[in-house]
Amino acid sequence: MPRSDVLIVGAGPTGLVLALWLTKLGVKLRIIDKTAEPGTTSRALAVHARTLELYRQLDLADLVVARGHKVPAVRLWVKGEPRARVSFEEIGSDLTPYSFLQIFPQDEHERLLIATLEKLGVSVERRTELLGYRDEGSRIVARLRRPDGQEETCEAAYIAGCDGAHSIVRETMGTGYPGGTYQHLFYVADVQASGPAVDGELHVDLEEADFLAVFPLAGKGRARLIGTVRGERDEHADTLKFEDVSGRIIDNLKIEIEKVNWFSTYRVHHRVTQHFRKGRAFLLGDAAHIHSPAGGQGMNTGIGDAINLAWKLKTVLAGGAPDALLDSYEAERIAFARRLVKTTDRVFMLVTAEGKIADIIRTRLVPTILPALVKFGGFREFMFRTVSQIMINYRHCALNEGRAGAVHGGDRLPWAIAGDIDNYEPLKAMIWQVHVYGAASPELKSWCQERGLPLYVFAWRPEYAKAGFAQDALYLIRPDTYVALAQRAGAVDSLRRYFEQRGIRVETLGRTQKHAA
Repeated sequence: MPRSDVLIVGAGPTGLVLALWLTKLGVKLRIIDKTAEPGTTSRALAVHARTLELYRQLDLADLVVARGHKVPAVRLWVKGEPRARVSFEEIGSDLTPYSFLQIFPQDEHERLLIATLEKLGVSVERRTELLGYRDEGSRIVARLRRPDGQEETCEAAYIAGCDGAHSIVRETMGTGYPGGTYQHLFYVADVQASGPAVDGELHVDLEEADFLAVFPLAGKGRARLIGTVRGERDEHADTLKFEDVSGRIIDNLKIEIEKVNWFSTYRVHHRVTQHFRKGRAFLLGDAAHIHSPAGGQGMNTGIGDAINLAWKLKTVLAGGAPDALLDSYEAERIAFARRLVKTTDRVFMLVTAEGKIADIIRTRLVPTILPALVKFGGFREFMFRTVSQIMINYRHCALNEGRAGAVHGGDRLPWAIAGDIDNYEPLKAMIWQVHVYGAASPELKSWCQERGLPLYVFAWRPEYAKAGFAQDALYLIRPDTYVALAQRAGAVDSLRRYFEQRGIRVETLGRTQKHAA
């Protein structure tokens, strides 16, 4: 019977990123997908700063930036006139190396991930469907239908459901998918166009009856339109054409449509499964949570799920930690998924609500208040941190502890440039590591060296204080670049105690990390 460490079901961005991380970490896997080929159209466009930061570990960040389109700002329109503009670079340039919104359509994104995975010797098994599986406690036994129609039985240590909203893995787990479907019908269209709203920036128009967002795509005059379909047309979703949607709001933005390359309609759901883990099975991406497209969070959140789970699977499979480490995946990711659904739900309701009061809020209050708010640096920074996902933290989860300066255990490691030193350079390796900003004690240096735990000491500079670091403090960094332990005194005992309390065998980590460095 064929055996792998991890069976990944679903080869969208979430499954592909999980496969890439696990392969880079030396984990034996299979990745299957029931479709014959990758998608040729897509709704997901945005690749946020946090995803690009993590993609540095796969040498993918520069490729995504080069092949996509940088969006420098978002502009709000009301009644045919631009009313507010927010520049990403102005508010994010000292927070992340990627202070912009990156547009890279999901179909192109998937092709890049597949090609990268194939270079590492792993191919997606197409037209291969999961029929079901059983968890035998010590292993997963799965039934597959191969491309020739024959059934196959295989086993794996773990199964990862990256198989979308209609997940067979989730159905087998029986964890439910509570939530609902918004009443509004949306359309999406890729167009060739011209006009002031086709200038490389993101444009959003709020009107009494309609909503429209214009996303720039790579290439002159290319844009993605996402808008609402209202009234009687809503009832004919299956037969709608681009010519059937309201042209009034498109005219308000002074967009001249030259060619429609692709058009589709869809409804938006908001759901989160009750558990992300059950035994040896895990749910990731749309199989675990689905929400409104507000803020372009969906694909990025699934990728975040994959990266969070990958290093934990590797650690357990290598004997570096007990199985209980895998419980932290659900604890960390389900809390964020629930918050995200609530947040995007509020934004979605704002832009789609109907009625006189909703119209007044959308077309009068928001255009008045938002331009005033964006003048405040704190508000702009909060917006950027939230949308870019660099604000995601796991402070209240058992895997993380301590505080030193403004940095808590569970925080994303703050980015800091001091002269020509980039503190994110060491993070390219998918390994545990220790950072000290200032001076490290001889005891700490010796302890880390004996156990093969990399220690990076950055000579103290004012830039580190500005980023939130405490001088001479100890920061233990997880393989996914979040801070596991922040300890003000830089004491070795705190580091030793951290690993002992969680059953993580640092000596084992030192041996296995060489592969991922």
